[in-house]
Amino acid sequence: MKKILIALLLFIGVTMGASAQTTPTKTTTTATHTKKDGTPDKRFKENKGTKAATTAGPTKKDGTPDMRYKSNNASAGKAAKKKS
Repeated sequence: MKKILIALLLFIGVTMGASAQTTPTKTTTTATHTKKDGTPDKRFKENKGTKAATTAGPTKKDGTPDMRYKSNNASAGKAAKKKS
């Protein structure tokens, strides 16, 4: 009786250990890195947004909007009002 009980416990332990080793399969594979909650991880380059938004007016050599022009100042003024 003692050997049967030990064998049964050993069998249950092995089957539970084997089922704990399987990993869930992902339905879709993506190239982006995500956090545990599913949101994009901003530490990686492909998940970071663009630094400068597209502007209607001219830009400087580095790609930022040239604030000397009225078309660029108007879009910046709208963004500042939304933050307030």
